[in-house]
Amino acid sequence: MRSKSLLALSLAAVGVLGIAGSAAATPPEGLTTTILAKSTVPPLDIKAHTRPADTWGVRIKTRGVSDGYVVDNVLAPGGTTGWHSHPGPSLIFVVRGAVTNYESDDPTCTGQVYPAGTSFVDQGGRDVHMLRNSGDVVAETIAVQLVPANATRRIDAAAPRNCTS
Repeated sequence: MRSKSLLALSLAAVGVLGIAGSAAATPPEGLTTTILAKSTVPPLDIKAHTRPADTWGVRIKTRGVSDGYVVDNVLAPGGTTGWHSHPGPSLIFVVRGAVTNYESDDPTCTGQVYPAGTSFVDQGGRDVHMLRNSGDVVAETIAVQLVPANATRRIDAAAPRNCTS
């Protein structure tokens, strides 16, 4: 009888801790997302470089089939993407306005501003981040993403404790 009571108490504690420990995801605000393209991408093993000097190179290698996306994100002034991650990398081009990228692993949560004509990489995986348009004009990004086949492209996340932005 005592072991059943102890089991019930343990399960209740886990349930309470699970509810108390889980934080709500932060929804996007002022964001319009359009998937411009989605395609199945076979395993990649790309190695390219310049000739003759070999002063530039790139290496992209995947295991297994991927889903490739081209995504257009438009952020109204004051808009955010909400905190989120992706299961794979994103190459993000800022095509209009400016966005500030906040990273959850930045202890100061300072944010890096990227104006139109610049780009940056979101590593994906455990990288949780949020884009914000702090300007007074519309901002727009185009992202090229690779994620594992059939994976959820975007994973909403709670705001990290170190970021109050």
